[in-house]
Amino acid sequence: MSRPLADMTWPEVEGPRRILLVPVGSFEQHGPHLPLDTDTRIAAAVAAHAHRAFPQADLGPAVPYGASGEHAGFPGTLSIGTEALARLVTELARDASPRWPTLVIVNGHGGNTDALRLAAGVCAQEGRRLLVHHLDVPGGDAHAGRTETSLLLHLAPAAVLLDLAEKGATEPLPALMPRLRAEGVRTVSPNGVLGDPAGATAAEGARLFQSLTRSLLDRLNDELR
Repeated sequence: MSRPLADMTWPEVEGPRRILLVPVGSFEQHGPHLPLDTDTRIAAAVAAHAHRAFPQADLGPAVPYGASGEHAGFPGTLSIGTEALARLVTELARDASPRWPTLVIVNGHGGNTDALRLAAGVCAQEGRRLLVHHLDVPGGDAHAGRTETSLLLHLAPAAVLLDLAEKGATEPLPALMPRLRAEGVRTVSPNGVLGDPAGATAAEGARLFQSLTRSLLDRLNDELR
């Protein structure tokens, strides 16, 4: 069975490789009930599942920091911002490309989108293959609501303080986005939740996780044909 790169020695990495998976998340507030590394945990779990299903795809360590400036009003949030994240991923792709023809970023945080788009553009200009796979849940709430709470109840139930879970701002994200960009999350939702965690269950989280992993596996299957 193939192991994550972090557990391997350099001689084990010798020989032709094909795909490198790198989860990218964030370190930011997720309401009063979810851990600061929620996005990274989810991205890392999805990537690890895909690696086990497709050992031809090597698994790199997760990038735990992202572009989280909109959460800066909450203690604990650590953000490197769009420019730095774009540069980090670009340099990672440059360094990986001689051995791995394709780098797949498994992105667990919506705030990283602009950075990853910039990195993908630079890599395309340089002839490097960087694919960005966003972990999207159609119809899910935006942040620390039922969707992410269910996923964490499935992946890391001991990390969820369910008795502290509470409703936040529940307006659709497009309606909230102008204020989020201009004023930050704390002004829009003092508890940091964009959605409502009520009704979250581990069973629902398992179904959501299966959907997320299936989407990534389908993408990898296309690449490995």
